[in-house]
Amino acid sequence: MQFRQENLNYMSNISPKLFVLFLIIFFKTSVFYSQNNELIKIDGVAAVVGDYVILESDVDKTLIDLQSQGVSTQNIGRCSLLGKLMEDKLYAHHAEQDSLEVDNIQIYSYVDRTIEYFVDQLGSLEKVLDFYKKSDEQSFRSELFEINKLNQLSQKMQSKIVDEIEITPEEVRQFFSSIPKYERPVFGAELEIAQIVIDPRVSEDDENKVVKRLETIKYDIEVNGSSFATKAILYSQDPGSRRTGGKYTLNRNRPRFDKNLRDVAYRLREGEISDPFRSQFGWHIVKVERIRGQEVDIRHILLIPEITDQALLEAKRKIDVVRKRIVDGELTFEEAARSTSDEVETRNNGGVLINPTTGDTRFELTKMDPVLYGQAQKLKDGEVSSPLLEQDERGIKKYKIIKVSNRFDEHIADYSQDYIKIKELALREKQLKKIQEWMTEKIEETYININQDNQDCNFTNKWVKN
Repeated sequence: MQFRQENLNYMSNISPKLFVLFLIIFFKTSVFYSQNNELIKIDGVAAVVGDYVILESDVDKTLIDLQSQGVSTQNIGRCSLLGKLMEDKLYAHHAEQDSLEVDNIQIYSYVDRTIEYFVDQLGSLEKVLDFYKKSDEQSFRSELFEINKLNQLSQKMQSKIVDEIEITPEEVRQFFSSIPKYERPVFGAELEIAQIVIDPRVSEDDENKVVKRLETIKYDIEVNGSSFATKAILYSQDPGSRRTGGKYTLNRNRPRFDKNLRDVAYRLREGEISDPFRSQFGWHIVKVERIRGQEVDIRHILLIPEITDQALLEAKRKIDVVRKRIVDGELTFEEAARSTSDEVETRNNGGVLINPTTGDTRFELTKMDPVLYGQAQKLKDGEVSSPLLEQDERGIKKYKIIKVSNRFDEHIADYSQDYIKIKELALREKQLKKIQEWMTEKIEETYININQDNQDCNFTNKWVKN
């Protein structure tokens, strides 16, 4: 069983029967008498869900955490917070029952980043421990680890419940038709944006330097027994995986990574390391750690060839020429994107950007990336921007030009015009129904006990069994 160890360490050697008796007694009272016969409040058990105990202090901590994040808690009561904690514990309990695995390395990395953020905000580790009333760093790290492990288990269980849910066009139509006209959602003003990207060219010598360096790293791992994860932490230029030793999980049914990387990884056996290969981001080596059906756990190291000032200047000259040909009417923006843009994701679509949040081509003004919004807000329809120098989180520089292809004013949802958004809403409703069905079923078959003081709560779910 997984209990909050800081409160129940002394219970570790008690027999199961005595422990059940202890819980029964603890549910009946959360007070004890001191030597002076004064009635003193102690930390009682709010609820038990499967293998998890929720303490009254957990509810208090959740409220404090929300307030520290700037969330208004004026209309949030203890009952609703307890209900949310019970939902999380139910997900986590059944995730463990279903043998769903969490990424401990990723959790440890997140804990590191969280503590770094706290130290940056408060000034020192001692102030952080004092603020959170922790006696030492290790106990603080352990608590953060358990909290994040529970969150990851909960998320994995929720994903498993809804992963295979799909929705048909007919279901989307029925969903939209069921919404009364006066209740249909209003979508904010949106833009469609297209761009042409020119990457600076890397010399053959610089490419070869990177390849040889990756070959040396591979040799050191295979022959000298060095750790791939350690090499990734030290040398990889991928900010998304460097802290976790280059680790990613690929899913054959949900391709999210560079095609070259996926193709190489899927050809490898467990434990095998690839030769250096190129992707749109640079040069890689990949190691397959584990194959789990449709999922493949990999580690990779990314090295990016150096871009010289001369290469950057040549890229600027090239995009200046492309822009002039568009402005002079020799080429349309779409034709220029297909023939000259170096951005694989948008090139074949005439340069039109895909919104990563919604999956369609529209960007709602109030939700746009601030940098992109700043670049596009002053452009008139059809106007081509001046060349823009952009640098990503890996430090890679490139030039681009953009234009606003379409504008959509704020409007009430229209089935044909807003089909993708309506489909997303319909799918979300179907997923929520599935989750509620799962919740109802699992509550019935899971051991749940709620402190008598909390049984009068008006929970969303039927936690209190008859």
